[in-house]
Amino acid sequence: MKINELIKKRRSVFPAQYNNKPISKDVIQQIVTAANWAPTHKKTEPWRFKVLQEEALLEFGEFLAAKYKATTKKYSAFKEKKILKKFEQSACVIVISFQRDPKERIPEWEEIASTAMAVQNMWLLATDLGIGAYWSSPALKEFTPEFFDFEEGEHCLGFFYMGYFDESLPEDKRIPIDEKVQWF
Repeated sequence: MKINELIKKRRSVFPAQYNNKPISKDVIQQIVTAANWAPTHKKTEPWRFKVLQEEALLEFGEFLAAKYKATTKKYSAFKEKKILKKFEQSACVIVISFQRDPKERIPEWEEIASTAMAVQNMWLLATDLGIGAYWSSPALKEFTPEFFDFEEGEHCLGFFYMGYFDESLPEDKRIPIDEKVQWF
């Protein structure tokens, strides 16, 4: 597919839309390798990923649901189940984080932006491979370092849910670019 078509085809595809087809390790490896080619100022390559499948995926979902239950001021059994369900319905979840340059040679926002571009690379390749994806950054992401060993200066930016899906996705509409660009 031409890159321009692929960019326009990319959508958020949510866990409830995924079927039960597993994503092979080789395919996931291709997806994270695409991330590795994102632009990176001073070659800090700040993106970090933790790939969760099968048991680890379910354990992390249970961990976050327990954290929700233990820390929320307005508990909802529905919301707790929803947290678990997202992990149960996904074939893979990739924890997205960035590693702050220890020398702080560049602004932190540039490392976050670089990591976001890495995720866009993953998302575009997933789209091309017929895999649905969705990036979520819930407040619960702050508890991620309690589950994983994060390096000093590593910060979680959210979770990238993935799964194959059967339904066709609707066309998307955007405000015309001419309404967002000024020419001088």
